[in-house]
Amino acid sequence: MTHHLDSHFLDIESTIRATGARVTSSRVQILSLLQTAHGPLSHNNIEDLLNKNELPEMDRVTLYRVLDWLVDVGLAHKANNARGVFCFTAAKPNIQHKQHMHFRCTDCGSVLCLDVPPPLPPVLPSGFHLANAEFDISGECSDCVHNRSHPDQNQLGMSTL
Repeated sequence: MTHHLDSHFLDIESTIRATGARVTSSRVQILSLLQTAHGPLSHNNIEDLLNKNELPEMDRVTLYRVLDWLVDVGLAHKANNARGVFCFTAAKPNIQHKQHMHFRCTDCGSVLCLDVPPPLPPVLPSGFHLANAEFDISGECSDCVHNRSHPDQNQLGMSTL
């Protein structure tokens, strides 16, 4: 098992080196958390995971800087959830994040990348130039629908996103 973890961290270090940047323990830890997460993580989620996993303490400024750096170099994505909180996900190599749509849960606030192409951009007035377009749809995720349909199970300790 240790060999598998070592391989995981070596892959992360290699990915960071490929950007031309210096490998730091903070970058490795945070990218590892994003890659192993089951969904988008907020800044607070990441802080909680760092504390839960008893990883070396990291101040908030360093965490913000590392997250912004990961987004800037294309190793992570940053998007607002339904509650307006920035959440982060690890980027898949060689995939442009803007070439798909997001589903945002109006109940728990989770964001899911959908593997469907976005609609064609609108025709803009003459002289306009499109720089970016975000495509989101919203509703309730399967966990929230399930928890609402089976409230007894949620009281028994089933976790939600």
